[in-house]
Amino acid sequence: MPTDPVDTARALVLERFPHAVQAWLGGSTTAGRATATSDLDVTVLLDEADVHRESLVHDGWPVELFVHTAESVALFVAKDLARRRPTMARLVATGVPLLGEGGDDVRRHCREVLDAGPPPVAADDLEQRRYGLSDLLDDLTGAAHDEEATAIAVEVWRETAELALAAAGAWSGTGKWLVRELHALDERRGTHLTAALDLGLHRALAGERASLTAVADEVLAPLGGRLWAGFHRTAAQA
Repeated sequence: MPTDPVDTARALVLERFPHAVQAWLGGSTTAGRATATSDLDVTVLLDEADVHRESLVHDGWPVELFVHTAESVALFVAKDLARRRPTMARLVATGVPLLGEGGDDVRRHCREVLDAGPPPVAADDLEQRRYGLSDLLDDLTGAAHDEEATAIAVEVWRETAELALAAAGAWSGTGKWLVRELHALDERRGTHLTAALDLGLHRALAGERASLTAVADEVLAPLGGRLWAGFHRTAAQA
């Protein structure tokens, strides 16, 4: 059996980075979502460092190691903020501190960014997203039940989820984090978009596309509905 995740992460940091300012263990093992394939997400804060990430196995645990300085954490937080995916901020702000009290300023900044949420979405961006999803819905309607229809249905699911989060001013994500952000939005609003999208996708993959289309149209409706005819972008905006 693998050792305790916190003890393992702390031992790894002390062995590899004895002069670390701080380190945090984040990810599923500290959030009650660990599975048989979960790894340890360990962010190490140094005064000076060759900033990098590394995958390794330590004491039976797969580990994703992120080595940073205060400056590089701030840089990655800013990049994540621009793309509306708070990966770096969440690793630090919600991680378990492994080395006492160091790194408080870095952790405080990450928490403030995470709590404040992403910046407002520009109207042009929302319009572009509406156009893209509208185009996909037309493709879904016209596609034969084959490999193309499968790919289109998956894209409709993803674009609908991302549009809903953007319109709500919420964080976004990829893969499981896109689903988790949708769940968080549902919890705040008392809605069931995550489940409706999941059911719609399953039905679309079996050949029934009306359910997925209906969910997408519900998300589009408050934004003005589908957008295709009349959409215009200059080359600089495309």
